[in-house]
Amino acid sequence: MTRPYRSVLYIPAANARAMDKARTLPADAIIFDLEDAVAPGEKPAAREMLKQALQTDYGARARIVRINGLDTEWGQDDARAFASGADAVLIPKVSRPEDLDRVAALVSETPLWAMMETPAGMLNAGAIAAHPRLAGMVMGTNDLAKDLGSRFRPDRLPMMAGLGLCLLAARAHGRVIVDGVYNAFKDDDGLRAECEQGRDMGFDGKTLIHPAQVEIANAVFAPSGDEIDLARRQIEAFDAASAQGKGVAVVDGRIVENLHVATARGTLAKAEAIARLAS
Repeated sequence: MTRPYRSVLYIPAANARAMDKARTLPADAIIFDLEDAVAPGEKPAAREMLKQALQTDYGARARIVRINGLDTEWGQDDARAFASGADAVLIPKVSRPEDLDRVAALVSETPLWAMMETPAGMLNAGAIAAHPRLAGMVMGTNDLAKDLGSRFRPDRLPMMAGLGLCLLAARAHGRVIVDGVYNAFKDDDGLRAECEQGRDMGFDGKTLIHPAQVEIANAVFAPSGDEIDLARRQIEAFDAASAQGKGVAVVDGRIVENLHVATARGTLAKAEAIARLAS
């Protein structure tokens, strides 16, 4: 991962004020939404407004455009409009690799991201993640819950199979993957708990529906001070052990091997990337 994706904020592409405000928000990435957040009659105008907005500076924030599906009257025009000028094109309801092929034929340069939000998408996650044009995956847990007929639970038990399949697929193929949204945007405790669950599972970050959620996501998905300190001590201890011809070290009463050092280096690299983003 070359940049952090702790907080990935949806912004309606029809809302000029929100797109302007996004330039000042500490989100790692913005999803400019032409799909669910824009009424049918406003979609062509929103597309043109977004094209103009993306010609301005959004700093280091990743700029991701969620287009309408190619099975709609707007999808092909959306894809052609953002074949360049954005950091990624996000395709809704990806259920099989062929869904990516269709957009790839229209978007020759910009990386593709996939919304993972259908039961078929969960079952085909490995093949989708293996697509050569894919760079990232976004969990669409609201649509997935609708298709499953599941009830909301704070522990997200109905989501675990789908989340796990997509996470495994993303990690197997080196893709970015961000967790689904938390709908109760005024419930900070609930948001924090769901962010911590996603972080513990291994997600890179969380999609968000309100700017007030950014601070919590950024904090949870960043390495803590204790994690950074431990990573440094693990690397130092392992290097010292290696210099003595040993294959393992001990830190805080726990064995440290090559795999732990790789994780430690990843922790420090993520912390450094976050620091660069904030500078």
